[in-house]
Amino acid sequence: MLLPRLSAGADQFARWAAIGLGFSIPISVALDNVLLAVILAAFLAGGAYRDKWQAIRGNRAALGALALFGVLLAGVLYGERYPGDAAAYLGKYADLLFIPLFVFLFRDAAARTRALQALSVSLGVVLLLSYLIAAGVPVPGGLLVDDPANPVVFKKYLTHNILMAYYAFLFALLAMAARSRAWRAACAGVAVLAAINVMLLVQGRTGQVVLVALALYLGYAWRRWRGTAYAAAATLAIIAALAVVPGPFQSRFAFLPGQPVSSPSAQAAQESNRQRLEFYRVSLAIIRENPLTGVGTGGFPKAYAENASRGAVTGTVNPHNEYLLIAVQVGAIGLAVMLYLFWTQWRLAPRLATPLEGHLARGLVLTIAIGSLFNSLLLDHTEGLLYAWLTGLLFAGLQSRSK
Repeated sequence: MLLPRLSAGADQFARWAAIGLGFSIPISVALDNVLLAVILAAFLAGGAYRDKWQAIRGNRAALGALALFGVLLAGVLYGERYPGDAAAYLGKYADLLFIPLFVFLFRDAAARTRALQALSVSLGVVLLLSYLIAAGVPVPGGLLVDDPANPVVFKKYLTHNILMAYYAFLFALLAMAARSRAWRAACAGVAVLAAINVMLLVQGRTGQVVLVALALYLGYAWRRWRGTAYAAAATLAIIAALAVVPGPFQSRFAFLPGQPVSSPSAQAAQESNRQRLEFYRVSLAIIRENPLTGVGTGGFPKAYAENASRGAVTGTVNPHNEYLLIAVQVGAIGLAVMLYLFWTQWRLAPRLATPLEGHLARGLVLTIAIGSLFNSLLLDHTEGLLYAWLTGLLFAGLQSRSK
């Protein structure tokens, strides 16, 4: 009797640590790592490995994540790289291994609800602090990451805006599902505040693009294609208005390299655009030379440095595009596995436990798939961990076809 109790207690401890991770992800990398270690240790201490494997093997999202990590693991066996880069890059993708653990730990609907509440509270704190900074209210030292003109705390502005875009999407869905007018108004208010924060207060362009995509999907979730048309019309009107109003949105979308600009943020945007185009050009050249299996996991910095001698002037350790980074490292095979994982999640989303979780799952795919066009999101700590955590949480409620 003692052993089953200890096993159940360890799994319960791991579950609470996984719930706590939802609060930690937007705030603290150090706490993330502590909680991940606790989750892994408690999960292993819980035993019952056959039951855990049964729960994992029947979940195609978990198997897809394991397949992607397996391809990256195989990628360390070939290619040339700088010392330590194989372990460093593979470690960045280790969050994929936690997806099966989260799938097991979040099988209970109450645990999933608590976890989403933890994430909501944490992002709410981030949103509140951002508005306080924008209003000129002093915040405790060390929280402000950028200058007050770009009011972000805990994370850099790019990550902040991606998190806030998804936060706006979450509360818009809650507003759509609300049964009382008061709760609907409260959720809608939070969604609007988060959207304003993304579009008007903080400079991250990726989050702004993601927010537009999520708004279009919200229209589809509301009234299918008619709702999408309404959302598209409203979004275009808002973007047209923002484009002529001086502010972060206007200055950050100065795309033309030769266009004269005056503000520092617009100049930074143009320089960022130039660098990204250069990263893409060199990355594509590497892929053309190693199309099927790539240069090996962790081989991007060395391959880029060697190809940069052909005309690139800016060095980098990632191309700020997850698709290119995966293709450079593990070729078309790895890219196909990653795309299959995204497609599997999108296709299985309607079979999740609730409509809310299904829409959140598709919103997560849109967030990562679109954001990865402009940044290496699976490589980045916060975005990659959020993807792994939410994938495990949401797809833990995957129903069988018969159900």
